[in-house]
Amino acid sequence: MPASLVVFLVAVPLCVGVAVASGVSAERGLVTGIVGGLVVGLLPGSSLQVSGPAAGLTVLVFDAVQRFGPAALGVLVLAAGLLQIAMGLLRTGRWFRAISLSVVHGMLAGIGLILILGQLYAVSGRSAPGSGGGKIAHLPGLVGDWFTGRAATTALLMAAATVLLLAVWKKLPAPVRAVPAPLAAVALAAAATALFDLDVPRVEVDGLLDSLSPPTRDALAAVTGAAGLGTVLAFALIASAESLFSAAAVDRMHHGPRTDYDRELTAQGIGNTLCGLLGALPMTAVIVRSAANVQAGARTRTSRVLHGLWLLLFAALVPAALGLIPLAVLGGVLVHAGAKLVPLPQIAALWRGHRGELVVMAVTTTAIVLTTLFEGVLIGVALAVAKSAWQTSHLHIDLTDTGPGGPLRISLSGNATFLRLPRLLDALESLPTGRPVELDWTGLRHLDHACRTALLTWANRHTAHPETAVTWEPPLTVTT
Repeated sequence: MPASLVVFLVAVPLCVGVAVASGVSAERGLVTGIVGGLVVGLLPGSSLQVSGPAAGLTVLVFDAVQRFGPAALGVLVLAAGLLQIAMGLLRTGRWFRAISLSVVHGMLAGIGLILILGQLYAVSGRSAPGSGGGKIAHLPGLVGDWFTGRAATTALLMAAATVLLLAVWKKLPAPVRAVPAPLAAVALAAAATALFDLDVPRVEVDGLLDSLSPPTRDALAAVTGAAGLGTVLAFALIASAESLFSAAAVDRMHHGPRTDYDRELTAQGIGNTLCGLLGALPMTAVIVRSAANVQAGARTRTSRVLHGLWLLLFAALVPAALGLIPLAVLGGVLVHAGAKLVPLPQIAALWRGHRGELVVMAVTTTAIVLTTLFEGVLIGVALAVAKSAWQTSHLHIDLTDTGPGGPLRISLSGNATFLRLPRLLDALESLPTGRPVELDWTGLRHLDHACRTALLTWANRHTAHPETAVTWEPPLTVTT
């Protein structure tokens, strides 16, 4: 019971803030949180992690809402949920653990930076440029508006105060820290707005039932094109990755049952399918709420189910309370959440010991900011695979000259792949044509088709001279 109340208090401002930042009504975020508690909370997979709308999908959801319209969001989430269910039934959940950690950190950092950039414009009362590059390019003008008074000064100061409060909250006395920091920030900002009659935009309340938007036949057109299918795939892959990465992190925080990744992926798919039918936001397992759940003493899935019940009662009984919340304080909460997604400790560790991985992370982050989340992750994965292939294709070429008239002895060891083919050919083609050659390839662990063909071609050309020969050790069997 205490753990469920803590998670509920953490979830309320995050559900509302993520929904507003995604360009939809606040109630849609609460619906996703309710489904994450009452439905996914009952399903097997991970017993202690909590699901709901996540800051990591905010950028992608906002882009989908702008491109296809709010009515199409349910169709996109529904299709993504069905895809997740299929992936879980096909037992692909464990494969998400094979993604490079540098790509994961780069993805989180990119999401965090885009989230921060978007909220800086929002709390300043300015429309954010559509692209990440545009947001960066217009930052000097935005900063100039701050100092010339053309920005929404009151809202900007409220957001800054929120970020400061969240940053120092852990250093306050223990009785104060018993209240979740996001809830305290929202409550204080709402109270200050009402007390001093501050002129700042507030959350617009539609009512829980009025906010529901089941998929329509017209909205089905959103998933028929390449752009819609790409968005569905991005929803499914990124939501699945976030959920399973969160599960791995939560498993390290407790000594209870370990996560069944395939069942957890299926559970997330069922949750997103239901969210799609209700027209709500997509869900993932959220590390902030999950960590709060574990740290509050939860031992079973009961706490996450109860947290969904509290969200339902809050949204049904006191929806007017949402209308007291200033948008600026939610922007501050999301700026702080975005900053926490940037893995500064991991960046320092990679700089000290694995700078190649740091390059992968930096490229992933940059690609996400300048393109889209899905494209950026694909670029990061491709770079990580290329880096791994290059590092594992070490080829050593040793040349021994036995003297005048004797053969040239070449010893190959390591992995002869197409990535090392230029070096191999340079070494072979630099040999004099009038000398016999003994080629020892017993040290090779792998010889791919490209290198094998290159060796045979070179040997045939080299032995065209009657005074030369190529001796293979062990003998190379040539089949035709």
